[in-house]
Amino acid sequence: MTAIDNILEIKSISKFYPGVTALKEVSFDVRRGEVHALIGENGAGKSTLIKTCSGAISPSEGKIVVNGESFECMTPKLSEKKGIGVIYQEFNLVGDLSVAENIFLGRAIRSGIVIDQKAMEKEAKRILGSLNIDIDPRTLVKKLSVGYQQMVEIAKAVSQNAQILIMDEPSAPLTNAEVESMFAIVDQLKKNGVTIIYISHRLDEIFRLSDRVTILRDGQYVTTLNTRETDKDELVRYMVGRELTEIYPERSETCIKDEVIFEAVNVSGNGDKNISFQLHKGEVLGFGGLVGAGRTELAELIFGMEPKQDGKFILNGKEIAPKNPKAAINHGIGLVPEDRKTKGALLGLSIKENINMPIYPRISKGTVIDTKKEYETADKYKNEISIKTPNLSQLVKNLSGGNQQKVILAKWLAADVDLLIFDEPTRGIDVGAKQEIYMLINSLVEQGKAVLMISSEMEELMGMSDRIIILSEGCITGELNKDEYNQETIMRMASVERKG
Repeated sequence: MTAIDNILEIKSISKFYPGVTALKEVSFDVRRGEVHALIGENGAGKSTLIKTCSGAISPSEGKIVVNGESFECMTPKLSEKKGIGVIYQEFNLVGDLSVAENIFLGRAIRSGIVIDQKAMEKEAKRILGSLNIDIDPRTLVKKLSVGYQQMVEIAKAVSQNAQILIMDEPSAPLTNAEVESMFAIVDQLKKNGVTIIYISHRLDEIFRLSDRVTILRDGQYVTTLNTRETDKDELVRYMVGRELTEIYPERSETCIKDEVIFEAVNVSGNGDKNISFQLHKGEVLGFGGLVGAGRTELAELIFGMEPKQDGKFILNGKEIAPKNPKAAINHGIGLVPEDRKTKGALLGLSIKENINMPIYPRISKGTVIDTKKEYETADKYKNEISIKTPNLSQLVKNLSGGNQQKVILAKWLAADVDLLIFDEPTRGIDVGAKQEIYMLINSLVEQGKAVLMISSEMEELMGMSDRIIILSEGCITGELNKDEYNQETIMRMASVERKG
């Protein structure tokens, strides 16, 4: 392999922050025309590394070599000029502009001093066509699904003549159908000669798409492997530095009690209809179904985010009707939402403030907070559930996805809720952090709490739930006990169409 065959070389890149080493002497190469996967646990340094390539941050040490040309640091403009494009998890699109206008945002095609709208639409159509993407370039971006918005981001990168396209967790917000469309686009990009660096926690995708895979751990390079010559177990071992013999850990004892903690009786609202079930003390009750089945909508009803139209909720033997989340919390209900960044945590506040948020009324006299109790509470749960942070004043937005999820969980542990709802508890979280979340869920039910868990990952649903209830189009279409679990059965129940 000659240097000219390497389109990108990372040479001894380090990045230091006060008290934190984000990257330490990371070196590896990316070959021209390959799909190169980059994996590692949350906090392994993946995001920091791609930001050094895009010019979003400057490395403390090391060099980046693009097409044989060496740079001590990149800038966003230089990175784009050298053919590096990045598609981040948070899209950089303007909803009120058209697809064509977004593709050429900041680089409008002009006729003299006048923006040539038709020329932009024509060129956008050509670029979209080269990727087999069927979108009208005149459509406003805000009217597109998340999957199509991502395709617009890819088309924008292609329009900038990106030779290297870095895709950061591209499948995380997508439906299964959208993921397949995205795979087809990656395949087409490769055929078109684009080199792709693909970052994902989903190992199935790594094996489906990549030629080689590089693993980072704790900010350091571990190894690079040919994908066809490795397997999941080896990748996990390199990622976490240990064997994960049981991804879904068994509980130390039979936790389920006869006592019913929560019951829904003929509940309708928020798109759901006639929902009835019981949840016992010490039980993990899983809710499965396809996208739009009504699972998140049910969680919103229970947590008081949306109004219930009919039926009743019973918690610890008493009927409740929470009209808002604050009322639900006062009843002893907590929610770890699917969208942790906008609904689960206050990213601009510290770990300490987030953990104490539900209990500030308990640790305050009037408007004066007992700062000693505030610190002791946050420190207790930071240690109990191993939140990785240099200090409790760290802003939550600066934490990895897994640690953000732990902060959200910590606040409900501090609030001592009886019922905890997990909506997609491990979405976007690495395999090591997933197991930690599963162990925390087991710990909760062993303490006598009740857990309602919504998951789109079939293995997770079956691996963690004591029972599974399946929804389709807002209705319950089936219920399975552990000895009845079967993926085909679950999918069949999830695909039932409501009559009338």
